[in-house]
Amino acid sequence: MKLLTLRTENGSKAVRQDGDTLTEIDGFTDVGALLKDAAWESIAAAANGATHPLEGADLDAVVPAPGKIICVGHNYRNHIKEMGREVPEYPTLFAKYAESLIGPNDDLALPQESDTVDWESELAVVIGKKGRRISEADAKDHIAGYAVLNDVSMRDYQFRTIQWLQGKTWEKSTPFGPALVTKDEFSGGLMITAVDGDVQQSTPTNDVVFTPEFLVSYISTIITLNPGDVIATGTPGGVGHAQDPKRYLQEGQLLVTTIEGLGQLNNRVVKEA
Repeated sequence: MKLLTLRTENGSKAVRQDGDTLTEIDGFTDVGALLKDAAWESIAAAANGATHPLEGADLDAVVPAPGKIICVGHNYRNHIKEMGREVPEYPTLFAKYAESLIGPNDDLALPQESDTVDWESELAVVIGKKGRRISEADAKDHIAGYAVLNDVSMRDYQFRTIQWLQGKTWEKSTPFGPALVTKDEFSGGLMITAVDGDVQQSTPTNDVVFTPEFLVSYISTIITLNPGDVIATGTPGGVGHAQDPKRYLQEGQLLVTTIEGLGQLNNRVVKEA
C-alpha cells in the first residue's frame, strides 16, 4: 500500500493511494496518527472514505509530526569517501525536529542566514510497531514502510562545531514523502537527486554500511521506537559540499529527489522572508 497525508479545506486526512485516486481513511488526520493504531494496516486496506484525484493534491509531509526523527551520518560508502572519512564502526546519529519537515511539493525555505545550503537524498524508515532492544532479526516486524527524505543541510552552521544538529534542522528545510510505501512493496531502488535537471546523486539504496534493520536494532537499544518515528538512513555521494568548486542551492532552483519504487519530491528553493 501507499499511504499519504492530504491537506484539504476540512483539515488534513490520512489517505490510501490507488493508482491516480486518493481514498480517505476515516478517523485519522495523518499517516502518523494512523500508525498509532495497532490495526493500521487492515484499517487502511479496508478504507472507503471520500476520494480525491492524485493530480494536483496538496500533500503534507507523509508523517507531519513524528515523535522522533533520528538521522544517520556517514552510512553510504561513496559519501564517506568523498568527505574524507573512515568507514565507521558504529552509526553516527543526530536528530531533526518536526518543524523542519515540509511536504513533497512544498517550497524549500532558503534561510537569510546561510548561503551554503546543500542537498542530501535519503531513504527514510518509518516505524509501525513500538519496541525497545529490538533484535536485528525482528527489526523488519517494527518497520511500517519507507519514504523519500532530503536532509537539506546548512553546511556553514553544521561545521561551526563538532555537533551537527544546528546545520540539520532548519525550519521548513526537509521534504518528506510523498507516500509511506509499506515494506512488502519495497525492496530497494536507485536514489537520485537532481538540481534543475542536473543529476547530482545516483546510488542504490542498499550501498550502505548499516542496513535499516541494523539501525532499528541499534537505535532501539538506546531509546524506545514508537509508531510514526522516522529514521533517515544517510545520503550517498554527490553532495554539493564535496564538489570542486563547491555547489549549493540557489534561489529559484528546483530540487528533485527520487527513489525508485517510493516516489519523488519536487521542491522549489525560495528565499525565506
